[in-house]
Amino acid sequence: MTSSSVLPVPSTTPAAPFDADAASPAAGVAAEAVRRTTPRVLSIAGSDPSGGAGIQADLKSIAAHGGYGMAAITALTAQNTLGVQDIHVPPASFLARQLEAISDDITIDAVKIGMLGDSEVIAVVGEWLRKVRPAVVVLDPVMVATSGDRLLKEQAEAALVGLLPLADLVTPNLAELAILLGEEPAADWPEALEQGKRLSTLSGATVLVKGGHLDGDACPDALVNTSGLLSAEVVEFMGPRIATANSHGTGCSLSSAMATVKARLGSWEEALAVAKPWLEGALAGGGSLGVGQGKGPVHHFHHVVPAGPDGSANDMPGDFSDLLWREAGPYLDGIYALDFIRDLGSGDLTEEHFAYYLGQDSLYLNGYSRVLARASALAPTEDEQRFWARSAVSCLEVESELHRTWLAGRAPVTAQGPVTKSYVDHLLASSAGGSYAVLVAAVLPCFWLYAEVGEQLYSRFVAEGSPAGHPYAEWLRTYADEAFAEATRQAIAIADTAGRTGSEGERTAMLEAFTQSCQFEVDFFDAPRRFA
Repeated sequence: MTSSSVLPVPSTTPAAPFDADAASPAAGVAAEAVRRTTPRVLSIAGSDPSGGAGIQADLKSIAAHGGYGMAAITALTAQNTLGVQDIHVPPASFLARQLEAISDDITIDAVKIGMLGDSEVIAVVGEWLRKVRPAVVVLDPVMVATSGDRLLKEQAEAALVGLLPLADLVTPNLAELAILLGEEPAADWPEALEQGKRLSTLSGATVLVKGGHLDGDACPDALVNTSGLLSAEVVEFMGPRIATANSHGTGCSLSSAMATVKARLGSWEEALAVAKPWLEGALAGGGSLGVGQGKGPVHHFHHVVPAGPDGSANDMPGDFSDLLWREAGPYLDGIYALDFIRDLGSGDLTEEHFAYYLGQDSLYLNGYSRVLARASALAPTEDEQRFWARSAVSCLEVESELHRTWLAGRAPVTAQGPVTKSYVDHLLASSAGGSYAVLVAAVLPCFWLYAEVGEQLYSRFVAEGSPAGHPYAEWLRTYADEAFAEATRQAIAIADTAGRTGSEGERTAMLEAFTQSCQFEVDFFDAPRRFA
């Protein structure tokens, strides 16, 4: 086991729904989370009347990820996008009544805990958690809002620290991470990761360290666990920073998404691989809501295709592919920001990194061809069957050509790197689910993003006069392949049709599979720097 890794874990097909009728209402005694297609998720948090944060954000986030949301209100706030004006904490005894009413009747698959207000409220929540023992507990230690407002009385901070061992995942922002440790806020990402390790050791929980409050174009997040419960002590997820003023409720939304997806898929790494790209899209789409004059909310349902006047999906050709393209934007930005892409274009890429990329690409294409063959078997028309079959054969031909030319004379590459394995596993899981539409969405980024990046690299190469001394000139010329460009256009059209004609559930699953594959494309290009 390595001490650190940078890879999102592939999605898996959810197991059959848990039989609620066969379990007692308070059946939270199991230590292992039950996977559900529709998890029942309880938010224990404060209320935001402007709808951007608190339980309002939690319920939207839970619904956006396929969960059934419930809420027990800990505090009432008077706030809007400009800030918090007042806070009222109802009697803790009434919170206890709310929690008991829910757990006495309903099986709870996951709990997200947000704003708790004071020590009495924290004590009530702690007592209830010890009694009910939900399978998944996410604690977002709300102390400081994105706006900078303090949301927890200072004398209650010690009580909140005492709640940490009851959580499976803790999701502080950098200011809250420092408060929990009694330290100054981290000045950079490595220091933040070290603080995350110390909090994990202190609490025994997994810590989600978030880089959103740091400077720079990148916005890293990391899962940290010092007890060996993850694939590595630190599992980093890289992504672009979204330039927006609409970040109200970001922490609430992410933590409730993590609780929901963990209950649905089964691991924290899978949960963050889904939730992080979703949140990037939510941040990018927040401005379209037009809410408030200050820090507006994120768009929780940015990924949902709007229905037409008759209740059916909008069936204009190109609508769904346009939605996919908007979702792909942040990932393309992430690819263009990578050292590997910049150095490949300039010719400064080391031979070691290029060789690692080619070797892993060869292994990836072998697995990708099998997935395309599966798409051919599921395709509803003969034209689409032939298209995917030709594409599968083309993958094998490209793999063979790589070995014959670029990899000739090198030691054979037989072991998939961590990103390659995760990407192929994700595609195989998508193919095993039986949904043609979801499989098409999952394989599309390898066509679309690769073609887009290749076109940009080739155009730059030509614009600079196609320098003869460029060490990767011949490779860059392969990006001008019109046959691949045409295949990409066909793949986009097939995905657009599948999205426009599929059910709402299928479209949501398509977007999820597509964005996960987009993230894998980013990580695949970045893998040589991290693993070569």
